[in-house]
Amino acid sequence: MSSSVAHETSDVRESILEIGQRIMAGKGFSAVGLNEILVSAGVPKGSFYHYFASKDAFGEALLERYFEDYLADLDETLRQPGLTMAQRLMNYWTQWQETQSFYDCQGKCLAVKLGAEVADLSEAMRLVLKRGTSGITNRLAQAIRTGLAEGSLSFTGDPDDVAQSLYQLWLGASLMVKITRTMQPFDKAMATTRQVLNLPI
Repeated sequence: MSSSVAHETSDVRESILEIGQRIMAGKGFSAVGLNEILVSAGVPKGSFYHYFASKDAFGEALLERYFEDYLADLDETLRQPGLTMAQRLMNYWTQWQETQSFYDCQGKCLAVKLGAEVADLSEAMRLVLKRGTSGITNRLAQAIRTGLAEGSLSFTGDPDDVAQSLYQLWLGASLMVKITRTMQPFDKAMATTRQVLNLPI
Protein backbone atom coordinates (compact mmCIF):
# COMPACT_ATOMS: atom_id res chain seq x y z
CA MET A 1 0.00 0.00 0.00
CA SER A 2 1.42 3.37 -0.98
CA SER A 3 1.86 6.05 1.66
CA SER A 4 -0.80 8.26 0.04
CA VAL A 5 -3.37 5.42 0.08
CA ALA A 6 -2.46 4.57 3.67
CA HIS A 7 -2.83 8.23 4.65
CA GLU A 8 -6.23 8.43 2.92
CA THR A 9 -7.38 5.25 4.69
CA SER A 10 -6.23 6.68 8.03
CA ASP A 11 -8.05 9.96 7.33
CA VAL A 12 -11.32 8.20 6.48
CA ARG A 13 -11.12 6.00 9.57
CA GLU A 14 -10.34 9.02 11.75
CA SER A 15 -13.25 10.95 10.22
CA ILE A 16 -15.68 8.11 10.98
CA LEU A 17 -14.42 7.96 14.58
CA GLU A 18 -14.55 11.72 15.07
CA ILE A 19 -18.09 12.05 13.76
CA GLY A 20 -19.22 8.93 15.60
CA GLN A 21 -17.81 10.28 18.85
CA ARG A 22 -19.68 13.55 18.50
CA ILE A 23 -23.00 11.90 17.59
CA MET A 24 -22.81 9.17 20.24
CA ALA A 25 -21.84 11.63 22.96
CA GLY A 26 -25.20 13.25 22.29
CA LYS A 27 -27.43 10.20 21.73
CA GLY A 28 -25.69 7.19 23.24
CA PHE A 29 -24.31 4.05 21.62
CA SER A 30 -27.45 1.97 21.01
CA ALA A 31 -29.56 4.86 19.73
CA VAL A 32 -27.17 5.67 16.90
CA GLY A 33 -27.22 3.57 13.76
CA LEU A 34 -24.14 3.14 11.62
CA ASN A 35 -25.97 4.72 8.70
CA GLU A 36 -26.35 8.03 10.56
CA ILE A 37 -22.59 8.16 11.19
CA LEU A 38 -21.65 7.13 7.66
CA VAL A 39 -23.99 9.62 6.02
CA SER A 40 -22.55 12.39 8.23
CA ALA A 41 -19.02 11.24 7.36
CA GLY A 42 -19.84 10.90 3.65
CA VAL A 43 -18.65 7.28 3.61
CA PRO A 44 -20.51 4.46 1.78
CA LYS A 45 -21.99 1.89 4.16
CA GLY A 46 -20.11 -0.94 2.50
CA SER A 47 -16.83 0.79 3.27
CA PHE A 48 -17.44 0.74 7.03
CA TYR A 49 -16.41 -2.90 7.33
CA HIS A 50 -13.11 -2.12 5.65
CA TYR A 51 -12.24 -0.13 8.79
CA PHE A 52 -14.20 -1.91 11.54
CA ALA A 53 -15.30 -5.53 11.85
CA SER A 54 -18.55 -4.62 13.65
CA LYS A 55 -20.33 -1.88 15.53
CA ASP A 56 -18.78 -3.20 18.76
CA ALA A 57 -15.31 -3.02 17.20
CA PHE A 58 -16.12 0.54 16.19
CA GLY A 59 -17.17 1.23 19.80
CA GLU A 60 -13.87 -0.14 21.08
CA ALA A 61 -11.88 2.01 18.66
CA LEU A 62 -14.02 5.01 19.57
CA LEU A 63 -13.34 4.61 23.30
CA GLU A 64 -9.63 3.91 22.77
CA ARG A 65 -9.32 7.10 20.72
CA TYR A 66 -11.30 9.05 23.32
CA PHE A 67 -9.10 7.93 26.22
CA GLU A 68 -5.90 8.48 24.25
CA ASP A 69 -6.92 12.11 23.70
CA TYR A 70 -8.25 12.49 27.24
CA LEU A 71 -5.07 11.19 28.86
CA ALA A 72 -2.91 13.39 26.63
CA ASP A 73 -4.95 16.43 27.73
CA LEU A 74 -4.73 15.35 31.37
CA ASP A 75 -0.95 14.95 31.12
CA GLU A 76 -0.71 18.45 29.66
CA THR A 77 -2.85 19.88 32.47
CA LEU A 78 -0.76 18.16 35.13
CA ARG A 79 2.47 19.52 33.58
CA GLN A 80 1.41 23.17 33.30
CA PRO A 81 4.49 25.27 34.12
CA GLY A 82 4.64 27.78 36.93
CA LEU A 83 1.90 26.16 39.03
CA THR A 84 1.84 23.97 42.10
CA MET A 85 0.41 20.48 41.67
CA ALA A 86 -2.57 21.52 43.80
CA GLN A 87 -3.31 24.31 41.30
CA ARG A 88 -2.94 21.92 38.37
CA LEU A 89 -5.33 19.45 39.96
CA MET A 90 -7.91 22.16 40.57
CA ASN A 91 -7.50 23.27 36.95
CA TYR A 92 -8.35 19.69 35.92
CA TRP A 93 -11.61 19.77 37.87
CA THR A 94 -12.43 23.20 36.45
CA GLN A 95 -11.89 21.85 32.93
CA TRP A 96 -14.11 18.90 33.82
CA GLN A 97 -16.93 21.32 34.66
CA GLU A 98 -16.47 23.06 31.32
CA THR A 99 -16.42 19.91 29.16
CA GLN A 100 -18.78 17.48 30.92
CA SER A 101 -21.90 19.60 31.32
CA PHE A 102 -25.38 18.92 29.97
CA TYR A 103 -24.72 21.33 27.11
CA ASP A 104 -23.27 20.05 23.82
CA CYS A 105 -19.98 18.54 24.93
CA GLN A 106 -18.70 17.94 21.37
CA GLY A 107 -17.78 14.35 22.20
CA LYS A 108 -15.66 15.22 25.26
CA CYS A 109 -18.06 13.55 27.70
CA LEU A 110 -17.99 10.12 26.06
CA ALA A 111 -17.02 8.09 29.14
CA VAL A 112 -19.78 9.71 31.17
CA LYS A 113 -22.33 9.30 28.38
CA LEU A 114 -21.53 5.71 27.37
CA GLY A 115 -20.04 4.21 30.55
CA ALA A 116 -23.03 2.49 32.09
CA GLU A 117 -24.64 1.70 28.73
CA VAL A 118 -21.81 -0.08 26.95
CA ALA A 119 -20.35 -1.75 30.06
CA ASP A 120 -23.43 -3.98 29.98
CA LEU A 121 -23.50 -4.36 26.19
CA SER A 122 -19.94 -5.36 25.41
CA GLU A 123 -17.19 -6.91 27.49
CA ALA A 124 -14.57 -5.56 25.09
CA MET A 125 -15.85 -2.00 25.47
CA ARG A 126 -16.10 -2.44 29.25
CA LEU A 127 -12.43 -3.39 29.34
CA VAL A 128 -11.47 -0.31 27.29
CA LEU A 129 -13.44 1.81 29.78
CA LYS A 130 -11.71 0.07 32.68
CA ARG A 131 -8.24 0.66 31.21
CA GLY A 132 -9.03 4.25 30.37
CA THR A 133 -10.46 5.17 33.74
CA SER A 134 -7.57 3.39 35.46
CA GLY A 135 -5.19 5.56 33.43
CA ILE A 136 -6.99 8.63 34.73
CA THR A 137 -7.03 7.60 38.40
CA ASN A 138 -3.38 6.48 38.24
CA ARG A 139 -2.36 9.91 36.95
CA LEU A 140 -4.45 11.66 39.59
CA ALA A 141 -2.90 9.51 42.33
CA GLN A 142 0.61 10.34 41.12
CA ALA A 143 -0.28 14.03 40.98
CA ILE A 144 -1.56 13.85 44.56
CA ARG A 145 1.70 12.19 45.65
CA THR A 146 3.65 14.95 43.93
CA GLY A 147 1.50 17.60 45.61
CA LEU A 148 2.13 16.03 49.01
CA ALA A 149 5.88 15.84 48.36
CA GLU A 150 6.12 19.47 47.24
CA GLY A 151 3.90 20.69 50.08
CA SER A 152 1.05 22.14 48.00
CA LEU A 153 -1.22 19.39 49.38
CA SER A 154 -1.42 18.36 53.02
CA PHE A 155 -3.76 15.59 54.14
CA THR A 156 -3.75 12.07 55.48
CA GLY A 157 -4.99 9.23 53.33
CA ASP A 158 -3.88 6.91 50.59
CA PRO A 159 -3.38 8.81 47.29
CA ASP A 160 -4.77 5.91 45.23
CA ASP A 161 -7.94 5.75 47.33
CA VAL A 162 -8.35 9.52 47.23
CA ALA A 163 -7.86 9.63 43.44
CA GLN A 164 -10.47 6.91 42.89
CA SER A 165 -12.93 8.53 45.29
CA LEU A 166 -12.58 11.92 43.63
CA TYR A 167 -12.94 10.48 40.13
CA GLN A 168 -16.07 8.59 41.21
CA LEU A 169 -17.40 11.76 42.86
CA TRP A 170 -17.04 13.70 39.60
CA LEU A 171 -18.56 10.91 37.50
CA GLY A 172 -21.58 10.94 39.79
CA ALA A 173 -21.75 14.73 39.67
CA SER A 174 -21.67 14.61 35.86
CA LEU A 175 -24.66 12.28 35.86
CA MET A 176 -26.56 14.50 38.30
CA VAL A 177 -25.80 17.58 36.18
CA LYS A 178 -27.48 15.84 33.24
CA ILE A 179 -30.46 14.83 35.39
CA THR A 180 -30.99 18.18 37.11
CA ARG A 181 -29.92 20.36 34.15
CA THR A 182 -28.08 22.60 36.59
CA MET A 183 -24.41 23.04 37.45
CA GLN A 184 -25.06 22.72 41.19
CA PRO A 185 -23.76 19.13 41.44
CA PHE A 186 -20.41 20.36 40.06
CA ASP A 187 -20.33 23.16 42.64
CA LYS A 188 -20.84 20.59 45.40
CA ALA A 189 -18.24 18.26 43.87
CA MET A 190 -15.73 21.11 43.74
CA ALA A 191 -16.37 21.99 47.40
CA THR A 192 -16.02 18.33 48.41
CA THR A 193 -12.82 18.00 46.35
CA ARG A 194 -11.29 21.01 48.13
CA GLN A 195 -12.34 19.58 51.47
CA VAL A 196 -10.86 16.13 50.71
CA LEU A 197 -7.60 17.68 49.48
CA ASN A 198 -7.55 20.06 52.47
CA LEU A 199 -7.57 23.16 50.25
CA PRO A 200 -9.32 26.43 51.09
CA ILE A 201 -12.91 26.54 49.81
